[in-house]
Amino acid sequence: MGFFKQVKDMKDMVHEAPDLIAQSNQMAANAQVMAAAQQAQAQQAMAGATAPTTFASSLSSAVSGDMAPIAGVSIELYAEISRSFAEVGYDQTKGPELAARHGVSATDWELALAGWNDRITNNPTVASRFNALYTGR
Repeated sequence: MGFFKQVKDMKDMVHEAPDLIAQSNQMAANAQVMAAAQQAQAQQAMAGATAPTTFASSLSSAVSGDMAPIAGVSIELYAEISRSFAEVGYDQTKGPELAARHGVSATDWELALAGWNDRITNNPTVASRFNALYTGR
């Protein structure tokens, strides 16, 4: 019976591989976003601007645009839900379940996930704010 269990375990592992790869790719993309935000912040600091002043002025000008909630999910709530993925081993399929604990429907979570990831990728100010919220700094 040991042999058949090993075959079943191997089959399960092969079945889970695409999800693990997708999860790994998502984590790598998030790491790149955070690194880009830190690099942008460092460049601003080297240019002579103080990070808090620059961030505050950028934030105030972006509130009505890129910092506006997506499907009712603010960047603060998005960061909080994103942090909760650690509880489930960063299993992206658990996103709707984790979001529901915060009163966010599965549909709204999917919209927020896509929208915030896009904003974080394309706007260093949003990426910096997300990074600060996610890391608690």
